[in-house]
Amino acid sequence: MIQFTSDHGDITVSSAVFSNITGMAATNCFGVKGMAYRSMTDGLVHLLRREAMSKGVSITYHDDNSISIELHIIVENGVNLPAVCRSIMNEVRYVVTRNTGVTVKDVDVCVDSMTL
Repeated sequence: MIQFTSDHGDITVSSAVFSNITGMAATNCFGVKGMAYRSMTDGLVHLLRREAMSKGVSITYHDDNSISIELHIIVENGVNLPAVCRSIMNEVRYVVTRNTGVTVKDVDVCVDSMTL
């Protein structure tokens, strides 16, 4: 959680907020099929539904009130992976900063699977 102090009181932003914003921004990018989650029981990668897409996002907090984001995605077949990942990084950084006011230091995109 990150806390801000304003003239009107304290504001606390939870990890769920960052995860939901990140998941929505990433899945709106071209070539992204959805968020991914690696199951601990069978080791397989599963495509997450819209309600559970925060499982594919990991948030790390820093001392200077900034965050780092790691997200796991499944992409469509035939897309240019570096271009898709660059697009996701820029979109996530912009949308999270615009909606929460928190500086995003890093966005790491892990492509876990490709749909055929």
